[in-house]
Amino acid sequence: MSNSKGKWGIVTGGNRGLGLETCRQLAQKGYSVVLTARDLTQAQEAAANLARAGTVQAAHLDVTDEASVRAFAEQAEASFGPLHALVNNAGISMKGFDVDVVQGTLGVNFFGALRVTQALSPLLVDGGNVVMVSSGMGELNAYSSAIKARFLDEALGVDGLVALVGEFAAAVKNGQHEAAGWPSSAYRVSKAALNALTRILARQSARLHVNAICPGWVKTDMGGPSASRTVEQGARSIVWAATLGADAPNGGFFRDNKAIGW
Repeated sequence: MSNSKGKWGIVTGGNRGLGLETCRQLAQKGYSVVLTARDLTQAQEAAANLARAGTVQAAHLDVTDEASVRAFAEQAEASFGPLHALVNNAGISMKGFDVDVVQGTLGVNFFGALRVTQALSPLLVDGGNVVMVSSGMGELNAYSSAIKARFLDEALGVDGLVALVGEFAAAVKNGQHEAAGWPSSAYRVSKAALNALTRILARQSARLHVNAICPGWVKTDMGGPSASRTVEQGARSIVWAATLGADAPNGGFFRDNKAIGW
């Protein structure tokens, strides 16, 4: 606990489920936690319920809104202590499959994490941790060999990745995504893109650790009551990645603190 004194961690989508439990466990480890949510009232209620765990404060953050992210970054720089961890937990799984679902899902799960990380990375201390809460659904076995190779290309940069997911959205709109080698799942593609972003940012940053975590199938609103894991179990790997030390892995994909394939 004492080693975490003075450290701050930020969790997006922290008002329920895995985000809420991640906030709890980080606070219990001595971190000062900023629990963010799109609805400030919900964030405040969630933070109040974690008062016994440690220091948790609420803040408004809509990861899909550039102005909201910019305002939060300014708040973080002015009001919070040294930032040691950023957990990109905010995520959605929408019903149906069409271009609107694709754009809505990517807007939160991929572009939201990209937007927040770009805004807050400069505020993280050297050796800080960026955690992308991903999923085994992001594994690349659902794609054609050509698209898989593009996702894994070590020359791929952020702009190229944005263009790649744009191709997916365009192919869905034109009814040609399956012929082009894409799966019929916006959620799958959003998590594959998030994993690719993890690798890109890890290569680009010499001072931060950027890793993706698969928490498993968890009993949340998204995972449903039949899921095999509790939120406590699911959050443990997220917290592990958020609290890694100087010798931490960088640019990996982990489940239960063990590396898994992309």
